[in-house]
Amino acid sequence: MSEKTAKWIFWGGTGVSLLLFLVLTVDTHRQFSTLTHADKLSAQVVAGKRAFENRNCNDCHTILGFGAYFAPDLTRAYTRLGEMPIRRRLEKPEVAFVDSFRKMPHQSLSEQEINDIVSYLAWMSNIENNDWPPQHSEKRWKRSTERMLAAAALSPGAAVIEQEQCLACHNLGKNGGNQAIRLEWIAKRRDAMWIADFLTDPEQKAPGCGMPAYPHLSAAQRESVGQFIVALSSGAGR
Repeated sequence: MSEKTAKWIFWGGTGVSLLLFLVLTVDTHRQFSTLTHADKLSAQVVAGKRAFENRNCNDCHTILGFGAYFAPDLTRAYTRLGEMPIRRRLEKPEVAFVDSFRKMPHQSLSEQEINDIVSYLAWMSNIENNDWPPQHSEKRWKRSTERMLAAAALSPGAAVIEQEQCLACHNLGKNGGNQAIRLEWIAKRRDAMWIADFLTDPEQKAPGCGMPAYPHLSAAQRESVGQFIVALSSGAGR
């Protein structure tokens, strides 16, 4: 190959790569408002972002992959946890993280600041970001959850969850509410026996969580719920 040919290949490849980069950049900017749901970017969401920044939350957390990696990424925090668990963490972190080696400082947030941050995280969870960051891949745990749900009819725990209408607050797969933590994520820190014991009196275990007690359930029923949730969480982590 001659030097002239090599130069043409180099400059031709560089030019094509540059053109492709510019086209993709323009296309991304063209879709930006749609992908970020800019129509839902309210004044409260903006205030929540400012409160998040003013409290230097990125010193520990990441959002969209940016920030420190000491604490969990918050890009999909609202999807994973729901509104009330986020509020409890912001209001009383010393209680919410009492048994965690990673302690969250008490920021003395006002009620308005908490409302704003919750709105900001709710908006953030709806951004269509092509499943980034990958450590909280929605596609991965949704596939695992769908496999588990296919066998849910055979699970006593699933029957109890349906009987007690747990999905009115919790979400599972593509179903349920956003008022409480997603069921697939609970066993990231808890085992089946802890979950079973928690159901007897959630407020005693986690003051302010707002979850009702289930003393009418037998020990076997509560254990079956714990086992089902642990199975979901294990499948979602594969």
